[in-house]
Amino acid sequence: MERFEDSNVLGILSEAISEGILIVNEQQRITASNTAANKMFDYADGELNGESLEILLPERFRDGHEHLFSGFMRKGKSRQMGPEVDLVGIRKGGEEFPLEISLNPFKLLQKKYVLALIKDITERKKAEQTIDYWYQIFDESLNEIYVFDAESFTFINVNRGAQLNLGYNMQELGEMSVMDIKPEVTSEVMKRLISPLLSERREKVIFETVHQRKDGRRYPVEVHLQLSFIGKQKVCVAIVLDITERKNYTQQLENTVEERTQQLRQALKAEKKLNELKTKFLSLVSHEFKTPLTSILTSTSLLSKYTETGHQERRNKHIATIKSKVKYLDNILTDFLSIERLDLGKVKYNMTTFPLSRLINEVVYDSNTLLKEGQRIKYPENIDGIVMEFDEKIMGLALSNLMHNAIKYSPEYRTVELRVSKGENQLKIDVVDQGFGIPSEDQPFIFDRYYRASNVLTYQGTGIGLNIVRQHMHNLNANVTFKSELGKGSTFTLYIPINNKEKDEKNSVGGG
Repeated sequence: MERFEDSNVLGILSEAISEGILIVNEQQRITASNTAANKMFDYADGELNGESLEILLPERFRDGHEHLFSGFMRKGKSRQMGPEVDLVGIRKGGEEFPLEISLNPFKLLQKKYVLALIKDITERKKAEQTIDYWYQIFDESLNEIYVFDAESFTFINVNRGAQLNLGYNMQELGEMSVMDIKPEVTSEVMKRLISPLLSERREKVIFETVHQRKDGRRYPVEVHLQLSFIGKQKVCVAIVLDITERKNYTQQLENTVEERTQQLRQALKAEKKLNELKTKFLSLVSHEFKTPLTSILTSTSLLSKYTETGHQERRNKHIATIKSKVKYLDNILTDFLSIERLDLGKVKYNMTTFPLSRLINEVVYDSNTLLKEGQRIKYPENIDGIVMEFDEKIMGLALSNLMHNAIKYSPEYRTVELRVSKGENQLKIDVVDQGFGIPSEDQPFIFDRYYRASNVLTYQGTGIGLNIVRQHMHNLNANVTFKSELGKGSTFTLYIPINNKEKDEKNSVGGG
């Protein structure tokens, strides 16, 4: 087996750099690799020596690679791979990841070699996919969001929705304070409102007030105020809701109370239920948005301070934080929009025919990014050849929700198993975890909207995912059930109907 002498290796490989380095001979055999490359592909030091380069390529890319490699060796010119095409490597355990490669041919002792400089760009790819959506969510949201200094009450940032509603642009707002848009609130009143936040007696303050637009018109609002930080600067984050319709509705009820007593009682009962649901919803949103917003604001502020090349690791850390928090907020908003469409009956289902293995592969691939240390997913057996006729997007949403819950509510070093069994009239998919389990007293309510089991309240979540899954399944004549034992884990099961149209047609022809 061909190997480099240590004296040659020392002249080529530098263990001080963070990028992976591979040296490959004309036969596409790996002759040397540095520590960074070994860690990147999950191999021990020296384990790659003598192996074919194809061991680091997904199987679907191996055909034709020998031809491309030979062509490169003939040309003998250095070049960069990655910017124009999406390159993918595969780790020892089978996990794929995106990368960039710089190829540099050279000769040593009359033999040709290629030095490949490899970068794992997983975080960059994910950040690129989410950073634009971060601006869309917070700059184009129709809800009003304000960030202002906790001492001077001057505005630091105001989202596009607030600018449009008020009629001011950001340049104008940057020279204004909270009192300029709240004619009924003085500086002293603001100090009293935020004092519980500054003293940490309360995490948030909710109050109603009036906002004044640039043209002088006023409208009632409900303000959810929270304390945050930009670096060491204390700031307040205000999420503001226009409650004009709520105020008008209340006034109408008061005007008709004497004439329509019985109708008013019914309306007040419905209003109370709606308000309770709305209060719970707003409380949930405020709580779930607080931590991600704080992290995003802090990381965004710090990013601008790391301008030197040596700060890339710190920049990557904050970009990763922004990415994960924006993805979490995006999932919450998607769930809320799904509930609204379901409640209004506006969901349109798209029934298509697709292989089950394709859907399972996509769900497992996505779920792999959420695994904790030591966790793994056991892939289902005997699913090749199973073809479904169902709404593929909804089925993927349901299965992803169950998989993500199984991972989130399971400790490290546990297995999440997918099982598939096909009956005559339905397909059964089990998601089995070895997690915390669901207390028996919580089990009757686990599919209720906003409900969360008592033993997982410290974990992030909205309590609406399972409710969405159940509504979609029922709408499509499918079902979702579960069995759970506290401390031992849970099994959630999807029952998907199988289209027996072809069998029915054969029976009809035979009977005729």
